[in-house]
Amino acid sequence: MSLYENTQKTIKKAADTMKLSKEIRQIMDEPERILEVNFHIHRDSGEIQMVRGFRIQHNTLRGPGKGGIRYHPQVDMGEVKALAGWMTIKCAVVDIPYGGAKGGVEIDPRELSEGELEQLTREYIATIAPIIGPRKDVPAPDVYTNGKIMNWVADEYRKHYPSDDYLAVVTGKTLDNGGSLGRDSATADGGVHVLEAYFEKIGESFEGKTIAVQGFGNAGNHAVRILQSKGCKLIAATDSKGGVKNLAGFDAVKALELKEAKGGLAKAAADLGGEVITNDDILALDCDILLLAALENQVREDNVGTVKAKLICELANGPTTPEAHEKLVANGVIIFPDVLFNSGGVTVSFYEWEQNLAHEKWTKEKVAEKLVKSQKQAFADMDKVANEFKTDYRNACYILALRRIEQAFNEKHSAAAHGFGKV
Repeated sequence: MSLYENTQKTIKKAADTMKLSKEIRQIMDEPERILEVNFHIHRDSGEIQMVRGFRIQHNTLRGPGKGGIRYHPQVDMGEVKALAGWMTIKCAVVDIPYGGAKGGVEIDPRELSEGELEQLTREYIATIAPIIGPRKDVPAPDVYTNGKIMNWVADEYRKHYPSDDYLAVVTGKTLDNGGSLGRDSATADGGVHVLEAYFEKIGESFEGKTIAVQGFGNAGNHAVRILQSKGCKLIAATDSKGGVKNLAGFDAVKALELKEAKGGLAKAAADLGGEVITNDDILALDCDILLLAALENQVREDNVGTVKAKLICELANGPTTPEAHEKLVANGVIIFPDVLFNSGGVTVSFYEWEQNLAHEKWTKEKVAEKLVKSQKQAFADMDKVANEFKTDYRNACYILALRRIEQAFNEKHSAAAHGFGKV
């Protein structure tokens, strides 16, 4: 089953649970706009290379589209549609005034020089510029894109649509070019705040809880460092090449240093006092918290039976398939879904957008304070819906989001009905 089909299946379950109206079901079925573009770049070798890209706006009932731009050789229409749909849900769950969008370019950026990468970015933005903008659709970084690339996005957009607000066309920029303090760690910070709210609710603490993290990249290792500072014990971690298990625990900061020095966590296993494990092995570890921070579709029907974790936290997008999710819930596993757990990134992106439009620069403390409040409120809203429908947290998130989208639809059409035909 494709990512898009998985997304639609999850939406349908929530829609059935809450008895969603036919109109909103139809609206959520397909994106509002799909733009496929083809353009070329001049390679340093003199070759001209044709490139394909997408920008998909899934739903903008609640505000401008919001979603990252990824550069990857396997980018395709279905993947981008799924990610745009997730963004629609995610923005509604945390109640920020955005809709869902996503962009992608089918290329391996690791094969490009910096000059070629800048050229690629500017050509792509030139082709999608008519449908993006500070109040239309606001991109951000995603797979293989970063702050420098977002700076190029803003500058290229300015060439086509000069405005004092041009920086607000994109978030995730560098700090010296309108970026927000706190954005680099926001995804991990936001997830930890959600987990903290849950433990506060059930009267438990982080102290002594064991963690295994699949995906020891920026968000994954940052989340683990925060959790360790709160008393958790890291017993396993993997990256794309495998990783290390040490049931006695090991330090996340040292693990990151060794990973970078040796070219992978598996090569650092002995130095961390542990043994080498695979990305499949880590899913089967007996731990309190399994942090999924790698790729989509990691926990599936064929391996879900091996999962022993009591809590699963989805820092990555779509790491658990719908079928695996149902089996985990039936086994009493608590799952914090991606649309809430990794929403700190888009929330602080919203803060960056607000700062750009107001020509302000907030302190890191202000950003952090607002993020804590937002994530804990989102947890409370989700938990209330879960209790109302006696359902799991993923289904509750989707119900919460669909309610807010339906409310926006009703408000828009009520206003239209009263306004049309009047002079």
